[in-house]
Amino acid sequence: MAKRALVTGVTGQDGAYLSRLLLDKGYKVYGAYRRSASPNMWRLAELGADKDVEFIPLELLEYTNIARMLDKVKPDEIYNLAAQSFVAMSFEQPLYTGDVDGLGVTRFLEAIRDTGIGSKFYQASTSEMFGKVQQVPQSESTPFYPRSPYGAAKMYGHWIVVNYRESYNMFACSGILFNHESPLRGIEFVTRKVTAALAMIKHGRQEVLELGNMDAKRDWGFAGDYVEGMYRMLQHDIADDYVLSTGQTETVRTFIEAASRALDFDLAWEGSGESEKGIDRKTGKTIVRINPEFYRPAEVDLLIGDSSKARNTLGWQPKVNFEGLVTMMAKADFDRAAKGDIQF
Repeated sequence: MAKRALVTGVTGQDGAYLSRLLLDKGYKVYGAYRRSASPNMWRLAELGADKDVEFIPLELLEYTNIARMLDKVKPDEIYNLAAQSFVAMSFEQPLYTGDVDGLGVTRFLEAIRDTGIGSKFYQASTSEMFGKVQQVPQSESTPFYPRSPYGAAKMYGHWIVVNYRESYNMFACSGILFNHESPLRGIEFVTRKVTAALAMIKHGRQEVLELGNMDAKRDWGFAGDYVEGMYRMLQHDIADDYVLSTGQTETVRTFIEAASRALDFDLAWEGSGESEKGIDRKTGKTIVRINPEFYRPAEVDLLIGDSSKARNTLGWQPKVNFEGLVTMMAKADFDRAAKGDIQF
């Protein structure tokens, strides 16, 4: 009999890649989504998984909905990827972010405990919990110092997983994932904003890309590699928490430069601070400029992960490097822009 997996946040980037992975391994996949939202299946469709996932409406703010759904589906494995995952929005919606990203995890764990179904549970933690980093690189033992309501809410979700694992002997894991991107990333994230905008500029459909802090450093990997790590966590004999990262850090500026190369721009920087701008030497046009409105109230300046525990214990390692990731994203958006089909 096929294993049954429940994936929350199934319509997102990670949900799509994870669903494809689980389907390929012979799982019966149940995809949970918010009923109040119009399900946007384009990511699953791009991976050819939209017809094979059984969709279930789920509200993380409603305990009884979670409990009834678990009793009905009885999943062997649960991957909780659903969240209010946009950092900037968490400053505008801190209470909602805390309820979904923090208490939502508790509701799930309590429902697993109350129903007694014995599901293995994966929680999507985040490198944003490290925030104002206390050591470089960051590992599972690095103290957290979140710099956003999103990071703080995710930290609560992370520690409640540890608490339930230790208090009730539940098989519950958290993956502390550093930034992982792909052509399926939402347009509100800076990486996809960059590749989509540059692709539109290349096709003459947009004038300029506006960004905030270009000096922020991130550890960027490919989402398709990271969902493999999620899966391996739940297959291991012992439940534990793991950092997934490349161990390489790049600035937003470097990401822009790599995307520009992939799209055949000849980018040069002029000015400094808020006056800095990126010029395409081939046309003389300004294609990148700073907009202070995009600065965060509290910035996370440097994230770089130490994933040696996952590499040594789970045998996981990223396959796609930084240049390969950016090129993949830029070319996908170039093709979409050519067809007037930039997905959001």
